[in-house]
Amino acid sequence: MNAPQAREIIVKPRLSDRIFRWIVTGGGLISLLILGLIAGFLAFRGFEVFQKFGLGFITNFSWDPGDPDNGIPAVLGIGSMLVGTIVTSLIALVMALPISVGAALYLTYYAPNFVRKPMTLVVDLMAAIPSVVYGIWGFFVLMPHAVYWAKLIHKYLGWIPIFDLPVPVFERSPFIAGLVLAVMIIPIITAISREVFSQVPLDRIQAAYALGATRWSMIRAVVLPFGSSGVAGGAMLGLGRAMGETVAVYLVLNLAFKVNFHVLFSSGGSVASMIVNKFGEASAFELKGLMAAGLALFAMTLLVNFLANLIVQRTSRTGK
Repeated sequence: MNAPQAREIIVKPRLSDRIFRWIVTGGGLISLLILGLIAGFLAFRGFEVFQKFGLGFITNFSWDPGDPDNGIPAVLGIGSMLVGTIVTSLIALVMALPISVGAALYLTYYAPNFVRKPMTLVVDLMAAIPSVVYGIWGFFVLMPHAVYWAKLIHKYLGWIPIFDLPVPVFERSPFIAGLVLAVMIIPIITAISREVFSQVPLDRIQAAYALGATRWSMIRAVVLPFGSSGVAGGAMLGLGRAMGETVAVYLVLNLAFKVNFHVLFSSGGSVASMIVNKFGEASAFELKGLMAAGLALFAMTLLVNFLANLIVQRTSRTGK
């Protein structure tokens, strides 16, 4: 008796499925095309600056447009602004991450339903507030209180180099800019962390309770290990948002082309705030330098988002 021949199963997608696939694929390709056009435009406009200064444009700490009419050459560098961007973003991340994780745990495992739903809505709405609103609020409302907190930190922790001050000037410091950025990225990290914590397998939670664990013990033994990589991905996305913030930092941080690791001192800056500050009065060559600075910030932000995507993929693949 001959064995039956293997049948080939052909699944023909419906028209609606094909249309949906075309829309999703087209949207992804359009997004990549827009990113490529932005990067190409910035590279084209800033090519002359990179050609003239090379790597020194990234490592140099001074910004002098010079005077071509009088033979004074321009010296452009964004090294201090890159350092300032990293410092303010890390300050924001250090302050926002514990609050965000705590808020996500509370909304997922502690808050009653009548609190969870409105609080979740408020957190999601906070992410949609324009950055200029955060900047104005930080300048007029937060800064007077933050100056008092900075004075206390300097008084009791001034022996730590980063909290020491060459001159007791506390207004518009990286610390205050970091506070404003922390408020801005808390909703992003909280939303992603809450989503990750809500995906913890129910059997693991029930097994922990069956072994006699309390709610906090269950969170430490099950929830936090499961969601740690997802929280890290949310933190990286929040870091990318903080690095690219413009108006809020411009309003609460003094712009100075000098590397400042004294986070309480009124001096610093970021690449985005420098572009806003210089754009209106820039000469033709200086404008090309600002375009090159934008390209550097664009690349740095893409790198952070790429790392976040790798972390999220690792989370979904390993389930840890």
